[in-house]
Amino acid sequence: MAYRAGGERTSRRTGSGTGEGQPLWKQRDFGIFWAAQTLSFLGDSFALIALPLLVLQATGSLARMGLLTAVGGAASVVAAVFAGAVVDRVDRRRLLIACDLVRMVLYGLIPLVWLFGPRIWLLYTVLPLCEAVGMLFAVGYVTFVRGLVGTGQLTEANGRLGATAAAAGVLGPLCAGLLAAWTGPAAAVGVDAASFGVSAACLSVVRIRKRPPDEQSPGEPGARTAGLWRDLRAGVAFLYRHPVLRALTGLLFVFSFLTLGLNDLVIYHLKHDLGQDDGTVGSVMAAGALGTIAGSLLVARVRRRLGFGPTWTVSVAVSGVAVAGLGWARDVPVVGALAAVFLACVAVAGTCSMSLRQEVTPEPLLGRVTSAFWTLHYAAAPVGAAVLTWAAQRHGTAPVALAAGGACVLVAGVALVTPVRGAGRGDAGGPAT
Repeated sequence: MAYRAGGERTSRRTGSGTGEGQPLWKQRDFGIFWAAQTLSFLGDSFALIALPLLVLQATGSLARMGLLTAVGGAASVVAAVFAGAVVDRVDRRRLLIACDLVRMVLYGLIPLVWLFGPRIWLLYTVLPLCEAVGMLFAVGYVTFVRGLVGTGQLTEANGRLGATAAAAGVLGPLCAGLLAAWTGPAAAVGVDAASFGVSAACLSVVRIRKRPPDEQSPGEPGARTAGLWRDLRAGVAFLYRHPVLRALTGLLFVFSFLTLGLNDLVIYHLKHDLGQDDGTVGSVMAAGALGTIAGSLLVARVRRRLGFGPTWTVSVAVSGVAVAGLGWARDVPVVGALAAVFLACVAVAGTCSMSLRQEVTPEPLLGRVTSAFWTLHYAAAPVGAAVLTWAAQRHGTAPVALAAGGACVLVAGVALVTPVRGAGRGDAGGPAT
């Protein structure tokens, strides 16, 4: 449940067989990519439930669950430092396929080893590696979508991808909870491993437009060669020069700190405080994913009507209210409803944020800007996850959820005095200068 989140300055685009300009449902390559990622998200939703349950089953400790989340998050931060420079230098399709295959093998190890008994150390080894590879995939994913559709279709494409990912998130937790209750959580991780194999196979037949010579990345033939650290500084410099992206980076630094551990907190609340079984955990997570579907389907329409700034700020504020109530809710349906509200708002805010970066960033810089953005705003999130879960185990989930939710509302309030507030219907703060 982590928040893993107007004026355009975009590079010149070409059609080159990708179906640009056609409705998204008519574009073959986008359709294949859409289906592949839906299957992959379905597998991810299995692991989202199964990995915390494996730790809780073996140790009974919320703090150990939070530590695993923190270790995985730290690996993502480290990988994000270099991911943008890598993505901007290599073939994007081959990179995504390689990332899927690596994760298929790594996650596949867990159910095999678990046949001989729990090995918590394996989780602390596999998850950081998978999270690092996943960050590389995520940065590549952002640039890949831009290579599939036109600039004017980015918010719609991101919304559709998010909606079907959330639809998979409804079915996935339900099935994961039932599978975990029947055969154990390790088998659910095996489903995630298989989904990466299917995604890799689908990506192998997807075509994206070729970048013209003036859009080539530093590592491509004919492009100017630059050092790695210069590449990294280029992404940070672009963020600093763009007023809205600069403000968003700081605001999301705090928001990510507050919310990365929320998934563990909800699972612990259901299992420990409310005494529910694995099937109920899966059902609540599935109900929450319905919120992501709603938010992802509505985001393009809401942003067109209200503009970026109001849409993002209201979404963050309402998500904070939902977080504040999660730890106090004693009825399972209420927990599910609050989770749905939180995830709906996160879907709206996150899709707006990603679409904005895709719109205003020149394509040769997109990987590095995305990498820098995620590195900077996510840097404290692993510490936040560890602190949140430790505090909840020590003081209870209710006061910790209230404090975290209140702080999220404060983040939205601070946004009102930054350039984010003025990013309206036709302006995202202007291009970087």
